[in-house]
Amino acid sequence: MRRERLALAVLLIATGALYLWRLGDSGWANAYYSAAAQAGATSWKAWFFGSSDASNAITVDKTPASVWVMGLSARLFGVNAWSILVPQALMGVGSVWLLYATVRRWFSPAAALISGAVLALTPVAVLMFRFNNPDALLVLLLIAGAYCVTRAVEKASPFWLALAGAAVGFGFLTKMLQAFLVLPAFALVYLIAAPTTIGRRILHLTGALGAMIVAGGWWIVAVELTPDRPYIGGSQTNSVLELALGYNGLGRITGDEVGSVGGGRGWGSSGWSRLLGAEMGSQIAWLLPAAVVLLIAGLWLTKGRARTALALWGGWLVVTAGVFSFMNGIIHSYYTVALAPAIAAVAGIGATELWERRSEPVAAAVLSGSVALSALQCYVLINSFSTPVAALVLMTGLIAAVGLVLSMRWAIPVALVAALLGPTTYSFATVTTPHTGALPVAGPSNGRMGGMGGGLLDATTPDAEVVTLLRDNAGEYRWAAATIGSNNAAGLQLGSGQPVMALGGFNGTDPAPTLEQFQELVRSGQIHYYVAAGRMMQGETGSDAAHDIAAWVAENFTATTVAGATLYELDAA
Repeated sequence: MRRERLALAVLLIATGALYLWRLGDSGWANAYYSAAAQAGATSWKAWFFGSSDASNAITVDKTPASVWVMGLSARLFGVNAWSILVPQALMGVGSVWLLYATVRRWFSPAAALISGAVLALTPVAVLMFRFNNPDALLVLLLIAGAYCVTRAVEKASPFWLALAGAAVGFGFLTKMLQAFLVLPAFALVYLIAAPTTIGRRILHLTGALGAMIVAGGWWIVAVELTPDRPYIGGSQTNSVLELALGYNGLGRITGDEVGSVGGGRGWGSSGWSRLLGAEMGSQIAWLLPAAVVLLIAGLWLTKGRARTALALWGGWLVVTAGVFSFMNGIIHSYYTVALAPAIAAVAGIGATELWERRSEPVAAAVLSGSVALSALQCYVLINSFSTPVAALVLMTGLIAAVGLVLSMRWAIPVALVAALLGPTTYSFATVTTPHTGALPVAGPSNGRMGGMGGGLLDATTPDAEVVTLLRDNAGEYRWAAATIGSNNAAGLQLGSGQPVMALGGFNGTDPAPTLEQFQELVRSGQIHYYVAAGRMMQGETGSDAAHDIAAWVAENFTATTVAGATLYELDAA
């Protein structure tokens, strides 16, 4: 027991060190969410609704649970990169610990430690637990849901199953419908494996569904019933239900998304090969093929709790991977962090269970083959980055595969080196590289998407002269400035510390405000400047209100160039 606790402590301390090391290098990371955290640190109303600015013009295009965490941290410790990013790192450590605890309930310390280590060292997990997108909180909540389902199955506990529903419900408040991808696995495992009558299982699942609806629905009801609130970003009708079911829901599956910037751009064509391709493979696919092999073999060869656990994590893996592979709407490579816990758990459970059955020729052959397959996959992914590491991975993998066929104990540490050396190398490259913008990518790239001068996907730091203008007499205005797109607004807002209105929301295609509403705000003296947007993409569908506003401003006000930025002072006269 002491050795186990020591091993767990080493795992968690090492994970924390990896996720916190040079964390401040990324600055505001995703300025879009950092600006919302800044707004929440200033205004409780902005915090509750997830507004982009403290004067509550429009919200971010997600439910605000992750913004709540960052906003509270910024309120307590000041608005800075560390107060915004450290909570994500702590969520990462918590996710590794909770995955360990979940696997450990039914399996050996070795299975739990392997699972935790695989999650901790998956490159996309290292990226997202050091970044301020909602995915870090989503992963933590979904693992919590799996832990609760595991506890519920043990004694057919409606209490633990309701907690699982609540965890998924809060996951909905983090990233909407993506949280529901684990539901088929959760429900099916309980329905099949809980030690009680089928009637009670169904009754318990109904109660868990109610808990999920309450946990995820109370905020929706509050938003829909509040008349004086910010516009719901990402929607065309100022409706959070439209946002959940459309832009962030079924639209991601079908590709029919209002305000979309174009399906298929940069995330590969749909199909099972998508997760293994250049865009996503280096993020998540290091142990994916081996996990699939271990899952199939484990479901065939094991019984009882081992089969139940593999069904739980394997169901999570298959459903989520299937949706990510075949969805036709917007998907980015960092979404694959949602697969990391399932791959890690299947790898830890499957490998240790097959090792226990190594006297069976089929089990030994599958275990050996999975290690060889993992080494080959890691070789392919790491070779373009480090040929020596790739050669070492392949060599150790083949040696370990031979040793496992012969049931040699020395093959175990060699197999672990072969499986983890590649993603570990890639993860360290991720840690030593700053990542900013809306589309971070793990590995030895700059992780920066978007262009200089701001735009749809990135924000820049405004020049000191521009900051001075925005701060001058800022107390006389509700918004120091307005500009098209949330990232353009975020850069100005974070640089000046003053509220900046994001015309049209994230990509400038939300009808918020309309031209008439903007004209009334100008007439009433609530907006000081309009700042012409820098490099800016426009969605293929959605409202043109923001661009109508830009044209009206250009026709009726005088432009001034300050440090390369074009500003219009919106004098009410």
